Amino acid sequence: MTGPDGAPSSGAESDWERRKRLAEVFGDTLPETTSDERDDASPERQTGAQPGAESSTDRWLREQVPPHHGS
Repeated sequence: MTGPDGAPSSGAESDWERRKRLAEVFGDTLPETTSDERDDASPERQTGAQPGAESSTDRWLREQVPPHHGS
């Protein structure tokens, strides 16, 4: 592996250095926790929507189904 100046780097990079380098290249795409681990309420729950009511996201997805797929 080469260093930033193009010269061969000596030793292995630390875990945080590797993460920083990967984040610079690919971005930080994954959160540290998943949505089921967080205590965040969905926007529908925060606005007080009725349980079982169709969310705007669900409605939009259903509207996008091509006719040949049926409903």
